[in-house]
Amino acid sequence: MLLELAATRRVLFVGGKGGVGKTAVASATALARARAGQRVLVVSTDPAHNLGHLWQREVGDRITALAPGLDGIEVDPVATTDAHLAAVGATIRRLMPEHLHGEVTRHMELARDSPGTHEAAVLERIAELVDLGLREYDLVVFDTAPSGHTARLMALPEIMSAWTEGLLRRRGRAEGFGAARRALEDPDAGAEQVVGTGAVRDPRRERDLEIRRVLLRRRERFEALREVLTDRRRCAFVIVLAAERLPVLETVELHGQLARAGVHVGALVVNKRSPAGAGELLAARRALEDGWLAELRTALPDLPVLEVPLLPGEVVGEEGLERFGEALAQGATSSP
Repeated sequence: MLLELAATRRVLFVGGKGGVGKTAVASATALARARAGQRVLVVSTDPAHNLGHLWQREVGDRITALAPGLDGIEVDPVATTDAHLAAVGATIRRLMPEHLHGEVTRHMELARDSPGTHEAAVLERIAELVDLGLREYDLVVFDTAPSGHTARLMALPEIMSAWTEGLLRRRGRAEGFGAARRALEDPDAGAEQVVGTGAVRDPRRERDLEIRRVLLRRRERFEALREVLTDRRRCAFVIVLAAERLPVLETVELHGQLARAGVHVGALVVNKRSPAGAGELLAARRALEDGWLAELRTALPDLPVLEVPLLPGEVVGEEGLERFGEALAQGATSSP
């Protein structure tokens, strides 16, 4: 069920509560699709950097070959924020008079720890990787950070697009007032700009136009990302959980947040399901899990649920992920 879902999408997000096996599910799914002949990119946005640990190699914030047909990358939030602020600072310094460059640098340092800065930077990186994936890969699988962070991130494209649109409207009004003021101060220069002779070079007007171009590019990037996230033919979200109280409650909450953001949830994966008939302890454990799975199906009756059994060994390395992929393919599925 999960592998079939991945085969019909271009972008797949895997999320859920921390510690439930999101990275293993994302990596095993990506590996299975690569084995099927697709070119796949698996992206970790989780600051814990479990992707490299799982594959038993250094991955880091650059595209790294993991297996034939499969590449991986770990998005480093700190490095991404630094790069984002450096790029923004360079653009602003280019547009501002030289005597204000020091002030720009101070503002960029203050922005580093401002609320939302890390999320905005990571969102831009996700937008870049989605664009790259759609151009150069058959499938991009995102291994996301724990639920709360991911839910905010999924809602950000719409918020950032609306915020940028507001900035553009304010820039438009400011440009109109500026043009009127310049015409009053120098009627001849204003007339020459209106008729388009190009005889007068106005640095302020050029700066306004460059700011508008930057904002337009930003808006287009966020709108393109939101279009992908809300297109259920190309994109789906898979929630991974354990059959326990907190993961189940968090899954229901995450599903509601994703639905409000317009993101389609394609499946639920219940990982590490206790076996039946394996002694009193595990029998009691499975009975407890059954109760929470009943709660889950009552709360989210329309979603397919894939149950993956608890495996005897660790899921590490390519061989371990292949075995886990087989468990994903053979797991018990209940459909709505």
